[in-house]
Amino acid sequence: MPGYQVLGAVPIKPFAAAKQRLGAVLSPDLRTSISKELAKRTLRSLRLAGATPVVLAADDEVAQWGSDSGFEVILDQGSDLDTAAGEAVAEAGRRGMSWLIIHVDLPLLSPELLRPVVAEIARGGAVIAPSADGGNPLLGSDRALFPFAYGPGSFQRHLRLLAYTGPLVLVDPGLAVDLDSPGDLTALRRKVPWLAEMTDTLPPS
Repeated sequence: MPGYQVLGAVPIKPFAAAKQRLGAVLSPDLRTSISKELAKRTLRSLRLAGATPVVLAADDEVAQWGSDSGFEVILDQGSDLDTAAGEAVAEAGRRGMSWLIIHVDLPLLSPELLRPVVAEIARGGAVIAPSADGGNPLLGSDRALFPFAYGPGSFQRHLRLLAYTGPLVLVDPGLAVDLDSPGDLTALRRKVPWLAEMTDTLPPS
């Protein structure tokens, strides 16, 4: 791939803390299993799209899981998302690479969706995507420093910071639809076979 190589960083919370809003319908063990499956599929999609996948691990358990699963790991010492993303950007800079930060809770994500994203960033472009609630599940650039400001409304904040570069704005269900609430689970079970299989003991949606 011409131009920059791309470090694709995936922030992953402690598994015990993941998907707590699904606690009303899923057991802790099943929430952990789904979180690991989402993480593995996201990292594999990055690899198949041509990026170098890296786990941004919030604790030692996640770091061990990432290593055991065959991925590079950056242990972020439980820092907030802005700090963890900054560590990924710094690591990309040390390697002479561009960077891509992508969230882990995207069941509709695919390598096919990410390939043009990785190619654009590898050419030195910037890519940003909104979530359905105005968040920012995907952000990539070759900037050596970036003042991340994740949280509610982060898409617009990050878009303003990238405005001078003319970023590619990617609006796609694969990036906009996350798995966060029981309602999300009900809708996504109809569309995502592996998720339906993992939750087949639940009442039909």
